[in-house]
Amino acid sequence: MSTTSYIFVAGASRGVGQEIAKYLTAHNMKVKALLRTEVVAKELEAIGVHPVLGDALKVDDVEKAILGNEPIQAVISTLGGLPTDGVKPDFIGNKNLIDAAVKAKVQKFILVTSIGCGDSVGALPPQALEALKPVLIEKEKAEQHLINSGLNYTIIRPGGLKSEPATGNGILTAEPRIVGSIHRADVAELVCRCLNSTNANNQILSALDKNMIYPGLPEFVEFDLGNW
Repeated sequence: MSTTSYIFVAGASRGVGQEIAKYLTAHNMKVKALLRTEVVAKELEAIGVHPVLGDALKVDDVEKAILGNEPIQAVISTLGGLPTDGVKPDFIGNKNLIDAAVKAKVQKFILVTSIGCGDSVGALPPQALEALKPVLIEKEKAEQHLINSGLNYTIIRPGGLKSEPATGNGILTAEPRIVGSIHRADVAELVCRCLNSTNANNQILSALDKNMIYPGLPEFVEFDLGNW
């Protein structure tokens, strides 16, 4: 990826999205983020992010942010809501981002969803699946919209998320039956490494900490990102 155009991050106000923004700016990448509040915008501006105020649920806000004067080379979205949210951004917000990215002809779109989507549905314990079902349905719709968009994509499905510092033990695998936990900062590093990995193009990958994988699961192969 070039250092002259921007990586656009949606979901940077908290969690994995904020860790991604921190990782990219620490590695001297130009980052533009769609944010809903002035308070968070100022916090991220302090670490070098170019904030744009707007709501991912509004098409006009998204298009204004992505189709502006500064060229966007890639979009990373960690948009997501809680099962209790009335309007969930998991599909609608991501659909708006994907459609705008198609218009902007971005080089890559990385979507962060969750284990439990698509063919990884069987990896989750039944209780967890039932609790997360409303959100997983929306996330899966976003995955399908991205796959059908014609964009060069990578879909990352993390396991259970923890907020402790990075361990450096995060791995990706194409095996959908694996489940476990991973720290948000490790997910962020894996996502950012996918930006420059041609091996990750048009792949759906699960993200886990190799030391936090649940026992008794099938053998799996760690995905090789190659030169990145």
